[in-house]
Amino acid sequence: KNDGTLGDTRYGQNVAIVAVGGLAFLASGSTPGRGPYGVHVERCIDYLLANESESGFINVPAAASHGPMYEHGFATLFLAEAYGMSQRTDLRDKLARAIRLIVETQNDQGGWRYQPQRADADISVTICQIMALRAARNAGIYVPRQTVERCIDYVKRSQNPDGGFMYMLSGGLSAFPRSAAGVVALYSAGVYQGAEIERGLEFVMQFLPEADSMRQEIYYFYGHYYAVQAMWLAGGDYWAKWFPAIRDQLVALQQPAGEWVDSYSNEYATSMACIILQVPSHYLPIFQR
Repeated sequence: KNDGTLGDTRYGQNVAIVAVGGLAFLASGSTPGRGPYGVHVERCIDYLLANESESGFINVPAAASHGPMYEHGFATLFLAEAYGMSQRTDLRDKLARAIRLIVETQNDQGGWRYQPQRADADISVTICQIMALRAARNAGIYVPRQTVERCIDYVKRSQNPDGGFMYMLSGGLSAFPRSAAGVVALYSAGVYQGAEIERGLEFVMQFLPEADSMRQEIYYFYGHYYAVQAMWLAGGDYWAKWFPAIRDQLVALQQPAGEWVDSYSNEYATSMACIILQVPSHYLPIFQR
């Protein structure tokens, strides 16, 4: 829409939904103000910057929410990706402020959770923050090394013996979405090899999409958004097996009008599907090997 929101539901005002829409446009090769979706990218930027507070927190309280720091993380990731492609003078300071909020709200365990405060942490919110930090650092924004090192320690301690990842350090079973996120968190923090990566990849490979099955895991699009990144960064046989499988499944799930369907919003599902399918195009810096 002209105001930068996506869709007519309350989730359309959610800054994470706007951000993943913006990432989908960037992943197609458009940049701020340029390309078929350049205007759309600019609208996403405008909306997110307009909803950043003095503290650096990017949030729309009236929007439907799954947790404000999820949204802040995705919004900051998108702005960091856009910053490297934009000449906008208003972007750097607000991006730096959003990054500073992430750094300052890391908890004592090394992770983050739903609120912008140093309380508890979970692996799912933590991946959103470390990806934003990595994208910002790639774009020339300062990120303290200690913040990254503490995050690596948190993620490694979140791994179960089966190679998957628990939700919180208090314990719990491994699951596909958070395990894919755990592997990408390590990659984003600069850990590219080692036992944790290998065991994590092997766990996620158990959920290889099946051509003859449209069975969708809980948090399907969220999980596959991270899984495709994990396999892309791993390369080799992991990528060779994974991408054709998820590509074919997503093509089969696409609706006649072009969208994908999810309970949060079709705009969210469609944006995530487009990002997943465009990973091999290599346009998003955060996905570059």
